[in-house]
Amino acid sequence: MLDRPLQLFNSLGRELQEFNPVVPGRVGLYTCGLTVYNYAHIGNLRAYLFTDTLRRVLQWKGYDVNHVMNITDVGHLTSDADEGDDKMELAAERRGKTVWELAEFYTGAFEKDLVALNILAPSVWCKATDHIQEMIAFARRIEDNGFGYQLEDGLYLDTSRVSDYGALAQLDLEGQQEGARVETKEGKRQASDFVVWRRSPEDSKRLMEWHSPWGVGAPGWHLECSVMSIKYLGHHFDIHTGGIDHRQVHHCNEIAQNEAFLGRGCSAVNYWMHNEFLTFGEEAEKMSKSTGRFLRLATLVDWGIHPLAYRHFVLMATYRRPLEFSFEALVAAKNGLARTLRRVAAIREEAGEVAGLELAAEVRFTQGGPLSYLLEQWIEPLSEAARGYVERLDESVSRDLNTPQALAHLGELLADDALEPADVLRLVAIYEQVLGLGLLTTAAADLNLRPAAASLASSEVDALLVERQEARASRDFARADEVRDQLQAEGVLIHDSRDGTTWEWSPRSD
Repeated sequence: MLDRPLQLFNSLGRELQEFNPVVPGRVGLYTCGLTVYNYAHIGNLRAYLFTDTLRRVLQWKGYDVNHVMNITDVGHLTSDADEGDDKMELAAERRGKTVWELAEFYTGAFEKDLVALNILAPSVWCKATDHIQEMIAFARRIEDNGFGYQLEDGLYLDTSRVSDYGALAQLDLEGQQEGARVETKEGKRQASDFVVWRRSPEDSKRLMEWHSPWGVGAPGWHLECSVMSIKYLGHHFDIHTGGIDHRQVHHCNEIAQNEAFLGRGCSAVNYWMHNEFLTFGEEAEKMSKSTGRFLRLATLVDWGIHPLAYRHFVLMATYRRPLEFSFEALVAAKNGLARTLRRVAAIREEAGEVAGLELAAEVRFTQGGPLSYLLEQWIEPLSEAARGYVERLDESVSRDLNTPQALAHLGELLADDALEPADVLRLVAIYEQVLGLGLLTTAAADLNLRPAAASLASSEVDALLVERQEARASRDFARADEVRDQLQAEGVLIHDSRDGTTWEWSPRSD
């Protein structure tokens, strides 16, 4: 039933391609992880939501996924083009912490963000500083293969030796040679050449440095991903993901290093996939820690925005289009998800117990395996009409992860009165595996987060509402209006209906 080909947009060539794994039935997936000198911002987290969707779709299509993600705790300079100071060292000095303390703290915070967003943990976490000796051996082989040369400040890779260097970014190498795109450095053979191992200056000591054949120093940022992806996924693997900013420099240099290590003309990766930026402001500026213009997931929670509402917001756009951030759009995404969850709860009450639903609620892709059990337990019992919604989901996600269309189909099935409630719930369980919105484990009330700026406790809101009801009953409308205005000032939305009065916190960004 799910034999439709999976089409993915390969940045290498800028075209939609049918996915064919290196090993039938298995996928090797590598993701550029966080540089842990600061908290992840919500723009960073869009990249990991994209990769999570990709992984879920691969598992939906029946693949066993080995997902590897790195943590950069050394080597990433303030400029992605190998210029400036190490971000980790600058942050450690600024905060009065060791780089090791800094890395541990921000790695932990990053992992908590992933859990809050229902992002599946990678099969393998790997830290740059745990692989220094492998990096030195990798760099030595690059040099032995004739791709490296030494300058006073370290080992560089000669990009002229690499076949079609810069093809991923569609670089204008002639323009680079003229100094139009990349700053020149005395001794570099080409402007596009980059450092593989950076030697520490003789008159200073870095906070993180190691002995190497090229002197005491530290690896270049690009080296770690080449080393760890090949170590854990082999010399030839399927997919490498990252943000669109990685496409122009970082991933071009990874490809060059891979060829220098494996041999001329050899490429370790078949599909390079990149998500677009999260932007904000009239000038559509990307969210960036370096500019100081960024928001954390915890900030959204302080506003009263649930992490799954942010996940819903991201899934409402395709990953290859820039996504403009606004508070109003976040609130709309939160309200839309709440409506969906209320509808699921109503159908669940109508359907009663449904075989397999408890399993569905507990499913976690901890091993990255395919969904064969889902076919047996949830799809097989479906009516012909209900199976049509499985086909629609498959068609949507098989066309380059079209999550907005998948969400639209979810809305359609929840509104389809011709379907049996039990079939609707099985379909919800199926859609959940791809969307990861907590459709069977989250209640609409769970999204009703109290903004940090609110001074009232929920019990105090309840007490004021009782007072308002009593004032209305005694026709003291002036007092009832005062209570209403007081609650609204606290960010409480009141809903009066024939069935009574309900309330919810209104997310606030002030």
